[in-house]
Amino acid sequence: MEKLLEDFSLGLFFWMAVLFLALLFLLRKFAWRPILDSVNEREEGIKNALASAEDAKKEMENLQASNEQLLKEARAERDALMKEAREIKDKMISDAKDEAKEVAAKLIENAQASIEQEKQAALSELKNQVAELSIGIAESVVKRELASKDDQLKLVEGMLQEVTLK
Repeated sequence: MEKLLEDFSLGLFFWMAVLFLALLFLLRKFAWRPILDSVNEREEGIKNALASAEDAKKEMENLQASNEQLLKEARAERDALMKEAREIKDKMISDAKDEAKEVAAKLIENAQASIEQEKQAALSELKNQVAELSIGIAESVVKRELASKDDQLKLVEGMLQEVTLK
């Protein structure tokens, strides 16, 4: 340190101080300002990027909420459509059952009417056959018994007595 003090020159110190101040001035004018501007610009860019990221995050949250709402609405619509489809299916089944019951009732009614008609026709035919058979038998019996005139008169008188007695 002593050597420094011995070699110290006031002129050299003055010029070094002037050069140092000039260097500081030049650095301030040409280096510090662009560096600070660059740092400030970068800081502003980072702030803008953070703000954009925050906006994007908010927009994403809004989109998620919107998507969830759309999903809820879609599920509700699907449930309503399924319910309506079930109701239509149940109504169609019920209508088909009712129609089948009506058709079955008509078929049964028609069958019963047909059976009754056939029964009446069979009874009528049976009565006609019995009547014809009875007449044929009676005719044969009467012909045999009433072969003579006296027998015919006796039969007529007997019938007249039975009619008046009753």
